[in-house]
Amino acid sequence: MNFYDWLIIITYLAGIVLLSVYIGRNHTTQADYYVGGRNIPWWAIGISTMATQTSAISFISKPAFVALKPGGGLTWLQYELAVPLSMIVVMVVLIPLFRKLELVSVYEYLEMRFGPSIRYLVSGVFLISRGVAAGVVVYATAIVLSACLEIELWQTILIIGVVTIVYDVIGGMPAVVYSDVIQMFVLVAGIILCIYFAVDQVGGFAAIFGTLPAERLHVIDWSPGLGDGSDTPFWGFLIGGFFLFISYYGTDQSQVQRELSAESVEGTRRSLLINGFSRFPLGMLYIVLGMAVGAVYQISPELQKAVPAENLDYLVPQYILIHLPHGIKALLFAALMAATMSSLDSVLNSLSAATMRDFVSPFSSIKADDLRAGQWVTVIWGIVITFFAFYSDQISDTIVEAINKIGSAFYGPILAAFLAGILMRKANTRGVFWGIISGVAFNGFVWVFYSGVYWMWWNAFGLVVTMTVTWLISTIKPIESGNPPAKLMLTWKEILENERRWVKAYLALILYFAIILSAMLWFQWSLA
Repeated sequence: MNFYDWLIIITYLAGIVLLSVYIGRNHTTQADYYVGGRNIPWWAIGISTMATQTSAISFISKPAFVALKPGGGLTWLQYELAVPLSMIVVMVVLIPLFRKLELVSVYEYLEMRFGPSIRYLVSGVFLISRGVAAGVVVYATAIVLSACLEIELWQTILIIGVVTIVYDVIGGMPAVVYSDVIQMFVLVAGIILCIYFAVDQVGGFAAIFGTLPAERLHVIDWSPGLGDGSDTPFWGFLIGGFFLFISYYGTDQSQVQRELSAESVEGTRRSLLINGFSRFPLGMLYIVLGMAVGAVYQISPELQKAVPAENLDYLVPQYILIHLPHGIKALLFAALMAATMSSLDSVLNSLSAATMRDFVSPFSSIKADDLRAGQWVTVIWGIVITFFAFYSDQISDTIVEAINKIGSAFYGPILAAFLAGILMRKANTRGVFWGIISGVAFNGFVWVFYSGVYWMWWNAFGLVVTMTVTWLISTIKPIESGNPPAKLMLTWKEILENERRWVKAYLALILYFAIILSAMLWFQWSLA
């Protein structure tokens, strides 16, 4: 890294901050700050949502999984398979109702439907799990970047943390969205440039296929993931992933808050369509990046020496540092920082929104629309996450996987709580509370005693158990409080009437899923 490389990185970071100053100059209310006055263009929200999914962990870990990690390879493509199908459920069942109620925190719905206890339970789980996960993501990225940029770890953490806090506090959700759009283009450009140079260095795509071991070219692992010990089971990814993505896009505040910022329900649907059609191609880019850089690794003793066996995630950053020219090198490290900040900024804003709406305003004299209070809560969460990142080195490397498992232990039960409220008229507070507890407890039992069950299945298990217990308790011990307000529920008749004009889009998503699966099967069979 030379002076001009650092100049490019510093200019990029300064530009993001200046953009937030421009965007946030007219903010006066929390509605402006948290949901952009519900007037952000759908295309920007769609791209921003994509940027949030493409964290620096993805940039670093997915290519390393494809190229070097034991048991890795092209099977990672299965992870994205269920996204198009999941989007249909989010667009049909969840988002229209949330938009009609004009929510800021999606957990407000749970209080409207079941009372404050369920809202506090679910929102509290979100705050703790997302706050911890964000700190680990910052640390995991910073430790790699600090080694490659040859600066201290604490400096890298502060750069990422402080810059993200500043532009998030000043610009709110609009700054998050528009900075994510820029960061998404920087990230994609960085991936493409990296692929271009790597392919050129190994002599073309044919040479890439020749260097990868045959077992890494398998796309589908037909294992169910139910006790067979597989880490890449097709059915676990498809079924468990289906419920995981519904819950993530439809009930996780870090995602839904952005979707609530569109100018209309139709705009929100369009933003989700972008993700339904774009996540797989983006996943393909990571796969190709892993194949290309992995091929360079096979012929480059210098790169082999620079990637420690105990931390294969250094593959892409060290490739950038060793094999790419100045300027391009700076752009790619800026892309890595962009990927980290695009994940952290939305988490910060959503943690602030959930804290203000679910815990601060109901228990204090601070008004729910107090802009300054919301900004201060964002600062506090930013400091907490940055502080936690400094101490993440005292936790084992398996914490990242553990956080994914913790998320899957809760995602199914949380999704079930929302679905019960929207679709199950007799569902009551007692039923939902014990349903959530039962679903999480069941997943914990499977985690401890049946380690051979792949963790993505927990999303399905938790949902089924929670829905079943909710129905049983609500039926056996109904609460005599009358039927819930009609505005808090959807009937199948309403769904069919409201979704007629979107049927073609939903059929297109189903066809897209079928095309992706067919292409994966064809590739698998062609190598047999």
